Amino acid sequence: MIASLDPKSAAARRGLSDVAIRNLFIIPTIVFLIVFNIFPLIYSLGYSFTDFRASSNQPANFIGLDNYRELLGDEHIWNNFSVTAKYVLVSVGGQVLVGFGVALLLNRRIPGKGLLTTLLLLPMMMSMAVIGLFWQLLYSPSWGIINYILGLEDFAWLSDPGWALYAVALTDIWMWSPFVMLLCLAGLSAIPQHLYEAAAIDRATKWYTFTRITLPLVSPLLLVAIIFRTMEAFKTFDLAFIMTSLDSTELIAIRLYKLAFQEWQTGRSCALAYIVLIMVLAITNIYVKYLNQVKDR
Repeated sequence: MIASLDPKSAAARRGLSDVAIRNLFIIPTIVFLIVFNIFPLIYSLGYSFTDFRASSNQPANFIGLDNYRELLGDEHIWNNFSVTAKYVLVSVGGQVLVGFGVALLLNRRIPGKGLLTTLLLLPMMMSMAVIGLFWQLLYSPSWGIINYILGLEDFAWLSDPGWALYAVALTDIWMWSPFVMLLCLAGLSAIPQHLYEAAAIDRATKWYTFTRITLPLVSPLLLVAIIFRTMEAFKTFDLAFIMTSLDSTELIAIRLYKLAFQEWQTGRSCALAYIVLIMVLAITNIYVKYLNQVKDR
């Protein structure tokens, strides 16, 4: 492959040959990916079939599929998956509704549109830890502004098993709706105006225009946003870990952390990580398959 490279290419004429580009950029990048991504992935796969504990000096013993069998038969783990699924549905669903709605509003001619769009993007530029602590103060039963606005007295959002998960999901919606808004706004601005003009001439209703023109043409980018946000929401750890410590908000990523770094069951935590990885890949594959169907229409 390298031998067929043209030494008289544009890069070579600028003083940097294809071989030099390969040596300076491509090979170091491949080595970096192998050392820091692929090698640990394969290494942890091997540990997932052992009873290895990082806190002990005992060697790892091969136990086959026992870790996977025990994890899949553990009701507590399935409860973690159930909590995670509920969190993903609420969080991603809220982000799509809020992000798409704001994008529709910003797609109109309004003064200060550029500045407003920039300000709306600020939450997703902030640290997750800072946002977790910030919203902890907002939810505070003593001086939190949310209780003051809603007229609630001493209601502890983050200590209530029935509401804590939704409180965390609301924080995630606030933080990542701008990401969905940005992609939807790009899709809306790319819709040809003559389609709306033709619909206006035919006296089409706004609902008909939305469902037959706007939504179908924005759907590919909207699905891309859903794919990204679903993967991110599925592995949410820091926000829920900082804001609450209830069983009702123990997401699968938190359970994985406890298994690996509090209980020091390294082999079992590796197996759980692979179960989560397979689930995320399966969900992503479904989304991508649906995305391809939407693009082919």
